[in-house]
Amino acid sequence: MSNETITITDNRTGKTFELPIENETIKAIGLRQIKVKDDDFGLMTYDPAYMNTAACKSSITFIDGDIGILNYRGIPIAQLAEHGAYLETAYLLLYGELPNPTQLKAWTDAIHLNMAVPEAAINVIKAFGPNAHLMGVFQAVIAALSTCYPDSKKVHDQANREHQIHRLIGQVATVGAYIYRNQKGLPFIAPNPELSFAGSFLNMMFGKAPHPALEHAMEILFILHADHEQNCSTSTMRLVSSADTDPYASLSAAAAALYGPLHGGANEAVLKMLANIGSVGNIPAFIESVKKGEGRLMGFGHRVYKNYDPRARIIKKTAYEVFEVTGKNPLLDVAIELEQIALHDEYFVKRKLYPNVDFYSGLIYQAMGFPEEFFTVLFAIGRTSGWLAQWNEMMNDKDQKIGRPRQIFLGHGERDYVDMKQRV
Repeated sequence: MSNETITITDNRTGKTFELPIENETIKAIGLRQIKVKDDDFGLMTYDPAYMNTAACKSSITFIDGDIGILNYRGIPIAQLAEHGAYLETAYLLLYGELPNPTQLKAWTDAIHLNMAVPEAAINVIKAFGPNAHLMGVFQAVIAALSTCYPDSKKVHDQANREHQIHRLIGQVATVGAYIYRNQKGLPFIAPNPELSFAGSFLNMMFGKAPHPALEHAMEILFILHADHEQNCSTSTMRLVSSADTDPYASLSAAAAALYGPLHGGANEAVLKMLANIGSVGNIPAFIESVKKGEGRLMGFGHRVYKNYDPRARIIKKTAYEVFEVTGKNPLLDVAIELEQIALHDEYFVKRKLYPNVDFYSGLIYQAMGFPEEFFTVLFAIGRTSGWLAQWNEMMNDKDQKIGRPRQIFLGHGERDYVDMKQRV
């Protein structure tokens, strides 16, 4: 029994139960002992959307939303964005420490060596027409890769998992670039191992070596999106993988969760909102409409953050660096003024609605030449390393079993089938 415990009194029976507290949690299974009759099932917790349920133990990402902290393996996100590179950050997420020069070279070489995608995946890409949503194509191609690598089903073989990690981190970038070029009717460009990960991706996308400032911005955006604890898509990755599903099929499922507009599509919604506002002069009327419940302030607020999203500060600075190369997005003035008003308006301050990572990222993507429906694909490319880190951690966790939430059944009790002739 832990030194820290909680005592629960069941007022139905007068019995008391002592449960251990560990890491500020109690095990939900411990509530099963609280029952009226011996043959009762026992108590369960009811927690829609997992608002206060820890489904796993993790050492990867720490968030304190009240004061705006995001750390990868203990390192603040701002330090990684300022000093690090994406593949270096991916290594950190997966292995717990920053790589030394020898480790980083071996890791980077392994990723670049695995960026080329098999012909079967290219055929899947080409099968989609020009009007197919790029994120839908991305999800389908990642699922199809599962059939290309039957060895990926050996999920309990650590060395095999390492190989699939190299493949997936490298190939999601290539898949993303190819589905974009396929939609545009452009020829595919092979990955270039002489460039950085972000540089090779941008070269495959647009057919030329990127401007250093844009390459650096892409690295930062991939870093900022690499992991974010147990969000909807990451939880999906863990849940699907708990059935020993291979990482390609599991990652496709995670991408499906990210596809939803409430998760990965938020930066598209921000751009649409800014475009609808149109000019700085229209902001006061828009703010009043939000207060009346006639509209939504997109890019503000977060399930976890009740303070300024630390990623948003970094992206805002990056936006200015990108616009020095591309020219300023005319919607930037609208975004800045909207942010200033919202941060000082009692209505939004009281509700702790601060800018999140999506508020400025769409403006950067648009300035760099990415179409709006590609934004979520960019999110998925960066998040792949985090999904895989979470998957790999789960595979080493002896406490994990196949995911199987309980339910509160509110339907009919047992009743008889009624013959069709007797139904009215």
